[in-house]
Amino acid sequence: MNQLKQIHAYTLRNGIDHTKILIGKLLEIPNLQYAHLLFIHTPTKRTVFIYNKLIQAFSLHGRQHQSLSLYSQMLLQGCPPNEYTFNFLFSACASLSSSLGQSLHTHFIKSGFELDVFASTALLDMYAKMGVLEFARKVFDKMVVREIPTWNAMIAGYARFGNMVDPEELFVLMPSRNVVSWTAMISGYSQNKQYEKALELFMKMENVKDLKPNEVTLASILPACANLGALEIGQRIEAYARKNGFCKNVYVSNAILEMYARCGKIDIAWRLFNEIGSHRNLCSWNSMIMGLAVHGQCAMALELYNQMLREGTSPDDVTFVGLLMACIHGGLVEKGRQILDAMTNDFHITPKLEHYGCMVDLLGRAGKLREAHEAILSMPMKPDSIVWGALLGACSFHGNVEVAEIAAESLFALEPYNPGNYVILSNIYASAGQWDGVAKLRKVMKGGQITKAAGYSLIEEGGRLHKFIVEDRSHSKSEEIFALLDGVYRITRFQRSKFDFHSVIMVDSPKIYNCRHERCTVSYLT
Repeated sequence: MNQLKQIHAYTLRNGIDHTKILIGKLLEIPNLQYAHLLFIHTPTKRTVFIYNKLIQAFSLHGRQHQSLSLYSQMLLQGCPPNEYTFNFLFSACASLSSSLGQSLHTHFIKSGFELDVFASTALLDMYAKMGVLEFARKVFDKMVVREIPTWNAMIAGYARFGNMVDPEELFVLMPSRNVVSWTAMISGYSQNKQYEKALELFMKMENVKDLKPNEVTLASILPACANLGALEIGQRIEAYARKNGFCKNVYVSNAILEMYARCGKIDIAWRLFNEIGSHRNLCSWNSMIMGLAVHGQCAMALELYNQMLREGTSPDDVTFVGLLMACIHGGLVEKGRQILDAMTNDFHITPKLEHYGCMVDLLGRAGKLREAHEAILSMPMKPDSIVWGALLGACSFHGNVEVAEIAAESLFALEPYNPGNYVILSNIYASAGQWDGVAKLRKVMKGGQITKAAGYSLIEEGGRLHKFIVEDRSHSKSEEIFALLDGVYRITRFQRSKFDFHSVIMVDSPKIYNCRHERCTVSYLT
Protein backbone atom coordinates (compact mmCIF):
# COMPACT_ATOMS: atom_id res chain seq x y z
CA MET A 1 0.00 0.00 0.00
CA ASN A 2 2.82 2.41 0.87
CA GLN A 3 4.48 1.65 -2.47
CA LEU A 4 1.26 2.52 -4.32
CA LYS A 5 0.98 5.79 -2.43
CA GLN A 6 4.56 6.63 -3.44
CA ILE A 7 3.78 5.88 -7.10
CA HIS A 8 0.64 8.03 -6.83
CA ALA A 9 2.67 10.92 -5.39
CA TYR A 10 5.26 10.57 -8.15
CA THR A 11 2.58 10.71 -10.87
CA LEU A 12 1.07 13.85 -9.32
CA ARG A 13 4.44 15.60 -9.14
CA ASN A 14 5.35 14.72 -12.71
CA GLY A 15 1.94 15.08 -14.33
CA ILE A 16 1.79 11.43 -15.38
CA ASP A 17 -1.62 9.75 -15.63
CA HIS A 18 -1.47 6.23 -14.20
CA THR A 19 -5.00 6.37 -12.74
CA LYS A 20 -6.22 3.24 -14.50
CA ILE A 21 -3.24 1.17 -13.31
CA LEU A 22 -3.36 2.55 -9.75
CA ILE A 23 -7.09 1.92 -9.34
CA GLY A 24 -6.62 -1.62 -10.65
CA LYS A 25 -3.85 -2.31 -8.09
CA LEU A 26 -5.86 -0.71 -5.25
CA LEU A 27 -8.83 -2.93 -6.03
CA GLU A 28 -6.59 -6.01 -5.91
CA ILE A 29 -5.45 -5.23 -2.32
CA PRO A 30 -8.39 -4.33 -1.87
CA ASN A 31 -8.60 -0.71 -0.68
CA LEU A 32 -11.92 0.43 -2.08
CA GLN A 33 -12.00 3.74 -0.22
CA TYR A 34 -8.64 4.91 -1.58
CA ALA A 35 -9.52 3.67 -5.09
CA HIS A 36 -12.83 5.56 -4.99
CA LEU A 37 -11.16 8.79 -3.80
CA LEU A 38 -8.55 8.51 -6.53
CA PHE A 39 -11.33 7.96 -9.06
CA ILE A 40 -13.30 11.02 -7.85
CA HIS A 41 -10.29 13.34 -7.93
CA THR A 42 -8.75 12.13 -11.18
CA PRO A 43 -8.43 14.94 -13.74
CA THR A 44 -8.69 12.61 -16.73
CA LYS A 45 -11.83 11.42 -18.45
CA ARG A 46 -13.51 8.55 -16.63
CA THR A 47 -13.89 5.56 -18.90
CA VAL A 48 -16.48 2.78 -18.83
CA PHE A 49 -13.65 0.35 -18.02
CA ILE A 50 -12.79 2.12 -14.73
CA TYR A 51 -16.47 2.50 -13.85
CA ASN A 52 -16.99 -1.22 -14.42
CA LYS A 53 -13.98 -2.15 -12.28
CA LEU A 54 -15.30 -0.09 -9.36
CA ILE A 55 -18.90 -1.27 -9.77
CA GLN A 56 -17.68 -4.88 -9.76
CA ALA A 57 -15.44 -4.34 -6.70
CA PHE A 58 -18.18 -2.68 -4.65
CA SER A 59 -20.62 -5.45 -5.63
CA LEU A 60 -18.20 -8.23 -4.63
CA HIS A 61 -17.60 -6.64 -1.22
CA GLY A 62 -21.29 -6.25 -0.36
CA ARG A 63 -21.54 -2.52 -1.05
CA GLN A 64 -24.33 -2.77 -3.59
CA HIS A 65 -25.76 0.71 -3.05
CA GLN A 66 -22.40 2.26 -3.96
CA SER A 67 -22.37 0.19 -7.15
CA LEU A 68 -25.74 1.69 -8.11
CA SER A 69 -24.55 5.16 -7.13
CA LEU A 70 -21.58 4.79 -9.49
CA TYR A 71 -23.95 3.72 -12.26
CA SER A 72 -26.05 6.86 -11.70
CA GLN A 73 -22.90 9.03 -11.87
CA MET A 74 -21.90 7.21 -15.02
CA LEU A 75 -25.18 8.12 -16.75
CA LEU A 76 -25.09 11.74 -15.53
CA GLN A 77 -21.60 12.21 -16.95
CA GLY A 78 -22.64 10.85 -20.32
CA CYS A 79 -20.56 7.68 -20.14
CA PRO A 80 -22.63 4.93 -21.84
CA PRO A 81 -22.65 1.52 -20.08
CA ASN A 82 -21.76 -1.69 -21.87
CA GLU A 83 -22.86 -5.30 -21.40
CA TYR A 84 -20.24 -5.82 -18.64
CA THR A 85 -21.69 -2.90 -16.68
CA PHE A 86 -25.09 -4.60 -16.54
CA ASN A 87 -23.48 -7.95 -15.76
CA PHE A 88 -21.90 -6.47 -12.61
CA LEU A 89 -25.00 -4.43 -11.70
CA PHE A 90 -27.33 -7.42 -11.90
CA SER A 91 -25.01 -9.28 -9.52
CA ALA A 92 -25.10 -6.27 -7.17
CA CYS A 93 -28.91 -6.02 -7.22
CA ALA A 94 -29.53 -9.68 -6.37
CA SER A 95 -29.70 -8.85 -2.64
CA LEU A 96 -31.71 -5.61 -3.10
CA SER A 97 -35.36 -4.92 -3.96
CA SER A 98 -37.02 -6.31 -7.06
CA SER A 99 -38.16 -2.80 -8.07
CA LEU A 100 -34.52 -1.72 -8.49
CA GLY A 101 -33.87 -4.86 -10.50
CA GLN A 102 -36.81 -4.13 -12.80
CA SER A 103 -35.56 -0.55 -13.34
CA LEU A 104 -32.16 -1.88 -14.35
CA HIS A 105 -33.85 -4.44 -16.58
CA THR A 106 -35.57 -1.54 -18.42
CA HIS A 107 -32.23 0.28 -18.87
CA PHE A 108 -30.71 -2.97 -20.10
CA ILE A 109 -33.33 -3.41 -22.84
CA LYS A 110 -33.10 0.25 -23.91
CA SER A 111 -29.31 -0.05 -24.14
CA GLY A 112 -29.70 -2.86 -26.68
CA PHE A 113 -27.78 -5.60 -24.87
CA GLU A 114 -30.69 -8.03 -24.57
CA LEU A 115 -29.02 -10.49 -26.94
CA ASP A 116 -25.84 -10.73 -24.85
CA VAL A 117 -26.01 -14.19 -23.30
CA PHE A 118 -23.78 -13.41 -20.30
CA ALA A 119 -25.59 -10.22 -19.27
CA SER A 120 -28.98 -11.90 -19.81
CA THR A 121 -27.85 -14.83 -17.64
CA ALA A 122 -26.84 -12.35 -14.92
CA LEU A 123 -30.30 -10.74 -15.20
CA LEU A 124 -32.00 -14.13 -14.92
CA ASP A 125 -29.81 -15.00 -11.93
CA MET A 126 -30.70 -11.70 -10.25
CA TYR A 127 -34.44 -12.39 -10.50
CA ALA A 128 -33.92 -16.00 -9.38
CA LYS A 129 -32.01 -14.95 -6.26
CA MET A 130 -34.69 -12.38 -5.46
CA GLY A 131 -37.29 -15.13 -5.67
CA VAL A 132 -39.08 -13.49 -8.60
CA LEU A 133 -39.04 -16.76 -10.53
CA GLU A 134 -41.78 -15.75 -12.94
CA PHE A 135 -39.60 -12.91 -14.29
CA ALA A 136 -36.53 -15.16 -14.30
CA ARG A 137 -38.36 -17.73 -16.42
CA LYS A 138 -39.55 -15.04 -18.85
CA VAL A 139 -35.95 -13.92 -19.36
CA PHE A 140 -34.92 -17.57 -19.81
CA ASP A 141 -37.66 -18.30 -22.38
CA LYS A 142 -36.86 -15.15 -24.40
CA MET A 143 -33.16 -15.96 -24.71
CA VAL A 144 -32.28 -17.07 -28.24
CA VAL A 145 -28.93 -18.53 -27.15
CA ARG A 146 -28.49 -20.25 -23.78
CA GLU A 147 -25.17 -21.33 -22.35
CA ILE A 148 -24.78 -23.96 -19.61
CA PRO A 149 -24.59 -21.23 -16.87
CA THR A 150 -28.01 -19.98 -18.06
CA TRP A 151 -29.63 -23.36 -17.44
CA ASN A 152 -27.73 -23.74 -14.15
CA ALA A 153 -28.95 -20.35 -12.88
CA MET A 154 -32.58 -21.21 -13.65
CA ILE A 155 -32.30 -24.65 -12.03
CA ALA A 156 -30.65 -23.22 -8.90
CA GLY A 157 -33.28 -20.47 -8.68
CA TYR A 158 -36.16 -22.94 -8.68
CA ALA A 159 -34.43 -25.26 -6.21
CA ARG A 160 -33.61 -22.42 -3.82
CA PHE A 161 -37.32 -21.77 -3.30
CA GLY A 162 -38.44 -25.38 -2.97
CA ASN A 163 -39.52 -26.15 -6.54
CA MET A 164 -37.85 -29.34 -7.83
CA VAL A 165 -40.39 -30.22 -10.54
CA ASP A 166 -39.34 -27.52 -13.03
CA PRO A 167 -35.59 -28.12 -12.45
CA GLU A 168 -36.10 -31.81 -13.24
CA GLU A 169 -37.65 -30.88 -16.59
CA LEU A 170 -34.89 -28.36 -17.39
CA PHE A 171 -32.17 -30.81 -16.41
CA VAL A 172 -33.51 -33.38 -18.87
CA LEU A 173 -33.79 -30.76 -21.64
CA MET A 174 -30.25 -29.42 -21.21
CA PRO A 175 -28.22 -30.02 -24.40
CA SER A 176 -25.09 -30.49 -22.28
CA ARG A 177 -24.29 -30.45 -18.58
CA ASN A 178 -21.26 -29.71 -16.43
CA VAL A 179 -20.41 -30.47 -12.81
CA VAL A 180 -22.29 -27.32 -11.70
CA SER A 181 -25.47 -28.58 -13.39
CA TRP A 182 -25.36 -31.91 -11.54
CA THR A 183 -24.39 -30.21 -8.28
CA ALA A 184 -27.27 -27.71 -8.56
CA MET A 185 -29.75 -30.58 -8.83
CA ILE A 186 -28.15 -32.64 -6.05
CA SER A 187 -27.98 -29.59 -3.78
CA GLY A 188 -31.62 -28.76 -4.57
CA TYR A 189 -32.82 -32.23 -3.66
CA SER A 190 -30.75 -32.23 -0.48
CA GLN A 191 -31.89 -28.76 0.63
CA ASN A 192 -35.52 -29.73 0.03
CA LYS A 193 -35.12 -32.96 2.02
CA GLN A 194 -35.50 -35.24 -1.01
CA TYR A 195 -32.47 -37.20 0.11
CA GLU A 196 -33.15 -40.39 -1.82
CA LYS A 197 -33.34 -38.49 -5.12
CA ALA A 198 -30.16 -36.60 -4.24
CA LEU A 199 -28.30 -39.85 -3.63
CA GLU A 200 -29.73 -41.52 -6.73
CA LEU A 201 -28.64 -38.59 -8.93
CA PHE A 202 -25.18 -38.49 -7.34
CA MET A 203 -24.64 -42.15 -8.18
CA LYS A 204 -25.69 -41.47 -11.78
CA MET A 205 -23.23 -38.58 -11.86
CA GLU A 206 -20.42 -40.90 -10.78
CA ASN A 207 -20.99 -42.97 -13.91
CA VAL A 208 -20.71 -40.02 -16.31
CA LYS A 209 -17.42 -40.13 -18.20
CA ASP A 210 -14.95 -37.28 -17.62
CA LEU A 211 -17.15 -35.73 -14.91
CA LYS A 212 -15.80 -35.54 -11.37
CA PRO A 213 -17.66 -34.27 -8.30
CA ASN A 214 -16.08 -31.18 -6.73
CA GLU A 215 -16.04 -29.82 -3.17
CA VAL A 216 -19.52 -28.28 -3.53
CA THR A 217 -20.94 -31.57 -4.83
CA LEU A 218 -19.56 -33.46 -1.82
CA ALA A 219 -20.76 -30.83 0.67
CA SER A 220 -24.22 -31.15 -0.94
CA ILE A 221 -24.51 -34.95 -1.04
CA LEU A 222 -23.05 -35.80 2.37
CA PRO A 223 -26.06 -34.37 4.29
CA ALA A 224 -28.24 -36.76 2.27
CA CYS A 225 -26.02 -39.67 3.38
CA ALA A 226 -26.28 -38.42 6.96
CA ASN A 227 -30.09 -38.23 6.91
CA LEU A 228 -30.52 -41.62 5.20
CA GLY A 229 -27.89 -43.36 7.30
CA ALA A 230 -26.06 -44.33 4.11
CA LEU A 231 -22.80 -44.99 5.90
CA GLU A 232 -21.18 -47.15 3.22
CA ILE A 233 -21.71 -44.50 0.52
CA GLY A 234 -20.55 -41.80 2.92
CA GLN A 235 -17.34 -43.70 3.61
CA ARG A 236 -16.73 -44.03 -0.13
CA ILE A 237 -17.26 -40.28 -0.56
CA GLU A 238 -14.80 -39.58 2.26
CA ALA A 239 -12.18 -41.77 0.55
CA TYR A 240 -12.73 -39.85 -2.71
CA ALA A 241 -12.46 -36.52 -0.86
CA ARG A 242 -9.18 -37.51 0.78
CA LYS A 243 -7.75 -38.81 -2.49
CA ASN A 244 -8.49 -35.50 -4.23
CA GLY A 245 -7.45 -33.23 -1.36
CA PHE A 246 -10.98 -31.96 -0.72
CA CYS A 247 -10.77 -32.55 3.04
CA LYS A 248 -8.73 -29.34 3.27
CA ASN A 249 -12.00 -27.59 2.55
CA VAL A 250 -13.67 -26.98 5.93
CA TYR A 251 -17.18 -27.31 4.43
CA VAL A 252 -16.38 -30.79 3.13
CA SER A 253 -14.72 -31.76 6.43
CA ASN A 254 -17.75 -30.54 8.38
CA ALA A 255 -20.11 -32.47 6.10
CA ILE A 256 -18.10 -35.69 6.63
CA LEU A 257 -18.04 -35.04 10.38
CA GLU A 258 -21.81 -34.56 10.46
CA MET A 259 -22.36 -37.70 8.39
CA TYR A 260 -20.43 -39.88 10.85
CA ALA A 261 -22.04 -38.19 13.85
CA ARG A 262 -25.55 -38.70 12.47
CA CYS A 263 -24.78 -42.33 11.60
CA GLY A 264 -23.68 -43.01 15.19
CA LYS A 265 -19.96 -43.34 14.47
CA ILE A 266 -19.05 -40.95 17.27
CA ASP A 267 -15.47 -42.22 17.61
CA ILE A 268 -14.76 -41.45 13.93
CA ALA A 269 -16.55 -38.10 14.25
CA TRP A 270 -14.27 -37.25 17.19
CA ARG A 271 -11.21 -38.14 15.13
CA LEU A 272 -12.35 -35.86 12.31
CA PHE A 273 -13.21 -33.09 14.76
CA ASN A 274 -9.69 -33.20 16.15
CA GLU A 275 -8.24 -33.48 12.64
CA ILE A 276 -9.94 -30.22 11.61
CA GLY A 277 -8.19 -28.65 14.62
CA SER A 278 -7.58 -24.91 14.41
CA HIS A 279 -9.63 -24.69 11.20
CA ARG A 280 -12.81 -25.55 13.12
CA ASN A 281 -15.66 -23.12 12.67
CA LEU A 282 -18.99 -22.88 14.46
CA CYS A 283 -20.49 -25.52 12.16
CA SER A 284 -17.79 -28.00 13.29
CA TRP A 285 -18.64 -27.43 16.97
CA ASN A 286 -22.40 -27.59 16.33
CA SER A 287 -22.16 -30.88 14.38
CA MET A 288 -20.11 -32.52 17.12
CA ILE A 289 -22.34 -31.22 19.94
CA MET A 290 -25.47 -32.41 18.11
CA GLY A 291 -23.92 -35.79 17.33
CA LEU A 292 -23.05 -36.36 20.98
CA ALA A 293 -26.46 -35.12 22.10
CA VAL A 294 -28.63 -37.36 19.94
CA HIS A 295 -26.55 -40.43 20.81
CA GLY A 296 -27.00 -40.03 24.54
CA GLN A 297 -23.59 -38.59 25.42
CA CYS A 298 -25.16 -35.51 26.99
CA ALA A 299 -22.38 -34.81 29.52
CA MET A 300 -19.76 -34.78 26.78
CA ALA A 301 -21.94 -32.51 24.63
CA LEU A 302 -22.26 -29.98 27.45
CA GLU A 303 -18.53 -30.17 28.20
CA LEU A 304 -17.70 -29.61 24.54
CA TYR A 305 -19.88 -26.51 24.61
CA ASN A 306 -17.87 -25.18 27.56
CA GLN A 307 -14.65 -25.91 25.66
CA MET A 308 -16.03 -24.01 22.66
CA LEU A 309 -16.66 -20.95 24.84
CA ARG A 310 -13.19 -21.19 26.36
CA GLU A 311 -11.65 -21.22 22.89
CA GLY A 312 -13.50 -18.03 21.98
CA THR A 313 -16.23 -19.30 19.64
CA SER A 314 -19.65 -17.76 20.26
CA PRO A 315 -22.73 -19.99 19.94
CA ASP A 316 -25.67 -19.43 17.62
CA ASP A 317 -29.26 -20.66 17.64
CA VAL A 318 -28.21 -24.06 16.20
CA THR A 319 -25.79 -24.58 19.10
CA PHE A 320 -28.63 -24.18 21.58
CA VAL A 321 -30.79 -26.71 19.73
CA GLY A 322 -27.94 -29.20 20.21
CA LEU A 323 -27.61 -28.34 23.90
CA LEU A 324 -31.35 -28.71 24.48
CA MET A 325 -31.26 -32.04 22.63
CA ALA A 326 -28.53 -33.14 25.06
CA CYS A 327 -30.81 -32.20 27.96
CA ILE A 328 -33.71 -34.11 26.39
CA HIS A 329 -31.69 -37.32 26.04
CA GLY A 330 -30.20 -36.87 29.50
CA GLY A 331 -33.48 -35.95 31.20
CA LEU A 332 -31.92 -32.70 32.47
CA VAL A 333 -34.97 -30.47 32.91
CA GLU A 334 -33.38 -27.79 35.10
CA LYS A 335 -30.28 -27.66 32.92
CA GLY A 336 -32.53 -27.16 29.90
CA ARG A 337 -34.22 -24.20 31.59
CA GLN A 338 -30.81 -22.69 32.42
CA ILE A 339 -29.63 -23.09 28.82
CA LEU A 340 -32.76 -21.39 27.43
CA ASP A 341 -32.31 -18.52 29.90
CA ALA A 342 -28.60 -18.17 28.99
CA MET A 343 -29.52 -18.10 25.31
CA THR A 344 -31.66 -14.99 25.74
CA ASN A 345 -29.95 -13.24 28.68
CA ASP A 346 -26.25 -13.93 28.04
CA PHE A 347 -26.07 -14.23 24.25
CA HIS A 348 -29.15 -12.18 23.26
CA ILE A 349 -30.36 -14.84 20.83
CA THR A 350 -34.13 -14.92 20.41
CA PRO A 351 -35.45 -18.48 20.78
CA LYS A 352 -37.08 -19.93 17.69
CA LEU A 353 -39.80 -22.51 17.26
CA GLU A 354 -37.22 -25.32 17.43
CA HIS A 355 -36.05 -24.23 20.89
CA TYR A 356 -39.56 -24.08 22.31
CA GLY A 357 -40.24 -27.44 20.70
CA CYS A 358 -37.20 -28.90 22.47
CA MET A 359 -38.42 -27.54 25.82
CA VAL A 360 -41.86 -29.07 25.26
CA ASP A 361 -40.22 -32.39 24.43
CA LEU A 362 -37.95 -32.14 27.48
CA LEU A 363 -40.82 -31.38 29.86
CA GLY A 364 -43.06 -33.98 28.24
CA ARG A 365 -40.53 -36.80 28.53
CA ALA A 366 -40.02 -35.90 32.18
CA GLY A 367 -43.77 -36.35 32.76
CA LYS A 368 -44.43 -32.63 33.25
CA LEU A 369 -47.26 -32.66 30.71
CA ARG A 370 -49.25 -29.77 32.17
CA GLU A 371 -46.15 -27.59 32.23
CA ALA A 372 -45.33 -28.63 28.66
CA HIS A 373 -48.84 -27.62 27.57
CA GLU A 374 -48.51 -24.27 29.33
CA ALA A 375 -45.15 -23.73 27.59
CA ILE A 376 -46.89 -24.18 24.24
CA LEU A 377 -49.61 -21.69 25.14
CA SER A 378 -47.03 -19.09 26.25
CA MET A 379 -44.97 -19.33 23.05
CA PRO A 380 -44.57 -15.98 21.22
CA MET A 381 -45.27 -17.69 17.90
CA LYS A 382 -47.89 -20.15 16.68
CA PRO A 383 -46.90 -23.74 17.51
CA ASP A 384 -46.51 -26.10 14.56
CA SER A 385 -47.24 -29.80 14.17
CA ILE A 386 -43.78 -30.79 15.48
CA VAL A 387 -44.39 -29.01 18.81
CA TRP A 388 -47.87 -30.49 19.28
CA GLY A 389 -46.54 -33.85 18.08
CA ALA A 390 -43.87 -33.81 20.81
CA LEU A 391 -46.60 -33.28 23.41
CA LEU A 392 -48.79 -36.03 21.95
CA GLY A 393 -45.82 -38.42 21.94
CA ALA A 394 -45.13 -37.64 25.59
CA CYS A 395 -48.80 -38.28 26.42
CA SER A 396 -48.52 -41.64 24.70
CA PHE A 397 -45.51 -42.55 26.85
CA HIS A 398 -47.13 -41.41 30.11
CA GLY A 399 -50.70 -42.46 29.25
CA ASN A 400 -52.34 -39.06 29.77
CA VAL A 401 -55.60 -39.07 27.82
CA GLU A 402 -56.78 -35.57 28.77
CA VAL A 403 -53.70 -33.68 27.51
CA ALA A 404 -53.41 -36.06 24.56
CA GLU A 405 -56.87 -35.01 23.36
CA ILE A 406 -55.85 -31.33 23.52
CA ALA A 407 -52.65 -31.99 21.52
CA ALA A 408 -54.45 -34.20 19.01
CA GLU A 409 -57.18 -31.62 18.41
CA SER A 410 -54.54 -29.07 17.37
CA LEU A 411 -52.76 -31.66 15.22
CA PHE A 412 -56.00 -32.61 13.44
CA ALA A 413 -56.46 -28.93 12.54
CA LEU A 414 -52.87 -28.56 11.31
CA GLU A 415 -52.58 -31.97 9.60
CA PRO A 416 -56.10 -33.25 8.94
CA TYR A 417 -54.86 -36.04 6.65
CA ASN A 418 -51.88 -37.27 8.68
CA PRO A 419 -52.86 -40.77 9.81
CA GLY A 420 -50.06 -40.97 12.38
CA ASN A 421 -51.79 -38.56 14.77
CA TYR A 422 -55.02 -40.58 14.70
CA VAL A 423 -53.11 -43.81 15.29
CA ILE A 424 -51.19 -42.42 18.30
CA LEU A 425 -54.36 -41.08 19.95
CA SER A 426 -56.13 -44.37 19.20
CA ASN A 427 -53.33 -46.27 20.93
CA ILE A 428 -53.56 -43.95 23.95
CA TYR A 429 -57.31 -44.64 24.16
CA ALA A 430 -56.68 -48.38 23.83
CA SER A 431 -54.06 -48.35 26.61
CA ALA A 432 -56.54 -46.57 28.87
CA GLY A 433 -59.30 -49.03 27.96
CA GLN A 434 -61.42 -46.30 26.32
CA TRP A 435 -62.65 -48.40 23.38
CA ASP A 436 -65.38 -45.96 22.47
CA GLY A 437 -62.65 -43.41 21.71
CA VAL A 438 -60.86 -45.97 19.52
CA ALA A 439 -64.09 -46.71 17.62
CA LYS A 440 -64.79 -42.99 17.16
CA LEU A 441 -61.35 -42.36 15.67
CA ARG A 442 -61.66 -45.33 13.31
CA LYS A 443 -64.98 -43.94 12.11
CA VAL A 444 -63.43 -40.50 11.52
CA MET A 445 -60.52 -42.03 9.60
CA LYS A 446 -62.85 -44.16 7.49
CA GLY A 447 -65.17 -41.24 6.76
CA GLY A 448 -62.30 -38.96 5.79
CA GLN A 449 -60.60 -41.73 3.80
CA ILE A 450 -57.51 -41.32 5.97
CA THR A 451 -55.38 -44.42 5.55
CA LYS A 452 -52.16 -45.29 7.28
CA ALA A 453 -49.24 -45.05 4.86
CA ALA A 454 -47.33 -48.27 4.39
CA GLY A 455 -44.08 -48.34 6.32
CA TYR A 456 -40.93 -48.86 4.32
CA SER A 457 -37.31 -49.72 4.96
CA LEU A 458 -34.06 -48.77 3.29
CA ILE A 459 -31.20 -51.20 2.88
CA GLU A 460 -27.76 -50.26 1.63
CA GLU A 461 -26.04 -52.87 -0.53
CA GLY A 462 -23.23 -52.56 -3.03
CA GLY A 463 -23.05 -48.79 -2.60
CA ARG A 464 -26.75 -48.35 -3.42
CA LEU A 465 -29.88 -47.72 -1.37
CA HIS A 466 -32.90 -49.99 -1.92
CA LYS A 467 -36.34 -49.02 -0.61
CA PHE A 468 -38.95 -51.68 0.04
CA ILE A 469 -42.25 -52.35 1.82
CA VAL A 470 -43.84 -55.60 3.03
CA GLU A 471 -44.14 -58.17 0.22
CA ASP A 472 -42.58 -55.64 -2.16
CA ARG A 473 -41.85 -57.15 -5.58
CA SER A 474 -40.93 -53.94 -7.41
CA HIS A 475 -37.21 -54.66 -7.31
CA SER A 476 -35.77 -55.94 -10.60
CA LYS A 477 -34.33 -58.99 -8.82
CA SER A 478 -37.32 -59.64 -6.57
CA GLU A 479 -37.74 -63.21 -7.80
CA GLU A 480 -34.15 -64.08 -6.84
CA ILE A 481 -34.53 -62.28 -3.49
CA PHE A 482 -37.70 -64.17 -2.53
CA ALA A 483 -36.24 -67.45 -3.75
CA LEU A 484 -33.25 -66.93 -1.48
CA LEU A 485 -35.50 -65.96 1.45
CA ASP A 486 -37.56 -69.12 0.93
CA GLY A 487 -34.36 -71.14 0.94
CA VAL A 488 -33.23 -69.52 4.19
CA TYR A 489 -36.66 -70.16 5.71
CA ARG A 490 -36.54 -73.88 4.74
CA ILE A 491 -33.03 -74.25 6.20
CA THR A 492 -34.17 -72.54 9.40
CA ARG A 493 -37.15 -74.84 9.76
CA PHE A 494 -34.92 -77.88 9.18
CA GLN A 495 -32.44 -76.70 11.80
CA ARG A 496 -35.24 -76.12 14.30
CA SER A 497 -36.52 -79.62 13.76
CA LYS A 498 -33.04 -81.16 13.94
CA PHE A 499 -32.03 -79.35 17.11
CA ASP A 500 -35.35 -79.49 18.91
CA PHE A 501 -33.54 -81.47 21.60
CA HIS A 502 -29.81 -81.08 21.91
CA SER A 503 -27.04 -80.89 24.42
CA VAL A 504 -24.61 -78.09 25.08
CA ILE A 505 -21.31 -79.23 26.56
CA MET A 506 -19.55 -76.66 28.76
CA VAL A 507 -15.77 -77.04 28.50
CA ASP A 508 -15.16 -75.63 31.97
CA SER A 509 -17.75 -77.86 33.54
CA PRO A 510 -18.42 -81.62 33.47
CA LYS A 511 -22.14 -80.95 33.47
CA ILE A 512 -24.27 -81.31 30.36
CA TYR A 513 -26.99 -78.68 29.92
CA ASN A 514 -30.00 -79.82 27.92
CA CYS A 515 -32.12 -77.32 26.02
CA ARG A 516 -35.62 -77.99 24.75
CA HIS A 517 -36.97 -74.86 23.05
CA GLU A 518 -38.80 -74.27 19.78
CA ARG A 519 -36.37 -71.47 18.78
CA CYS A 520 -33.12 -73.35 19.48
CA THR A 521 -31.28 -73.73 16.18
CA VAL A 522 -27.58 -74.01 17.01
CA SER A 523 -25.42 -75.77 19.59
CA TYR A 524 -22.55 -73.81 21.09
CA LEU A 525 -19.34 -75.22 22.54
CA THR A 526 -17.70 -72.64 24.85
